[in-house]
Amino acid sequence: MATIVNTTEEEPMLAVVRSTAELAWADAGAEVADPEVARLCAEAQQHVLAGRWLDMATLMLANADLLLLAPRLSDKAAADLECSLTVICNLVTKAGSEDEALEIARLICAKLTHQPGEKPTLRIKVLFSLYNLLPSLSGKALVYRKALELAAAGRAADCVVPTFKNIDAFVAYWGIGKPEQRDLFLAVTRILKDQKGMTKEYFKFLNKYLATFDGSADDADAIGAAKEEAAAAIIEFVKSSDLYQCDLLDMPAVAQLEKDEKYQPVYELLKIFLTLRLDSYLAFQTANSTLLQGYGLVHEECITKMRLMSLLDLSGHCSGEIPYSAITKALEINDDEVEYWIVKAISSKILDCKVDQLNQLVIVSRHTSRVFGMPQWQSLRSKLGVWRGNIANAINTIQANKVTEDGGQGMQGLMIR
Repeated sequence: MATIVNTTEEEPMLAVVRSTAELAWADAGAEVADPEVARLCAEAQQHVLAGRWLDMATLMLANADLLLLAPRLSDKAAADLECSLTVICNLVTKAGSEDEALEIARLICAKLTHQPGEKPTLRIKVLFSLYNLLPSLSGKALVYRKALELAAAGRAADCVVPTFKNIDAFVAYWGIGKPEQRDLFLAVTRILKDQKGMTKEYFKFLNKYLATFDGSADDADAIGAAKEEAAAAIIEFVKSSDLYQCDLLDMPAVAQLEKDEKYQPVYELLKIFLTLRLDSYLAFQTANSTLLQGYGLVHEECITKMRLMSLLDLSGHCSGEIPYSAITKALEINDDEVEYWIVKAISSKILDCKVDQLNQLVIVSRHTSRVFGMPQWQSLRSKLGVWRGNIANAINTIQANKVTEDGGQGMQGLMIR
């Protein structure tokens, strides 16, 4: 005869409570342990029947501490711990309201981010499970932010770095405001700062963070805290051998450095790289060599980049043709080195040009603008407007010619008849 066993959704929760309670009281002996395990299971049963999911989460997390803090776990024990924590996370789906679900999520986050050095990878994995279970968008943003904190403190950046490519989509999906975006981007930059081979991404998120300050009265109290990151963005730009354009000068968070005693020289260095030429850098380096060394800037590498930046400046001020003599003067090089630097600029994809060796000219067809701010956008808009007008005129001319041809063919037919 078949036996029917009554099962409920709550059984996994009670199983988690029982197993963790047994582990917690394992060393106390059966006489002490059995009554305590029974008491905890009865308490859990009462919470389930009454629908007190926040109290249930508190009880389950308290018992899970033993496994979370255990120095070493077998593969089976680690799998059991992950399963137990996932069951706890599932409580957010049972909550009677969004607020209650958020409180449960905060409770779980607080437990998992405590002592982050213990099993950080597993903790982050559980937080991502919690993220997927939460219905609240603000709750998802909170949990993701906690995962970043845990990754930074637990030195487990590899667990979160792959998600950074989706940050813009996350921000749009969550609908979070500028202060929350600012905290998020700052957390990302602090993780990327020490990651090898990710200088581009680090600079990108520094820019995102600094761009959240628009110079309004609302930012007056917070913008001062961005000075260190503003200086870091400048140094990263100067160091990079791939970056030849930025809009840092237009950012209020960067502009404040101009009047800051500590960071004013760093701001001056940015202005030199974006608006001046090699001779200005050499004068700056003579007066501030110790400062440059302190920021890890190599003089020879700065000269190389500044020569390319000077070439871009020449390209922007010429009428399409640059004499060799102007290049040798601006870059402080010999005549026989001109073509080397032209080839270097082309290979860096910042210049398209032809070399007229006979007439000692460089004929520029395209160059990268060192600064791309509002004036550059306006210029681009103007050019697009002209192109659009030219295309419209061309279409009108073609249509008019077609009408003329069709009319002529009609007249020719009448004459034949």
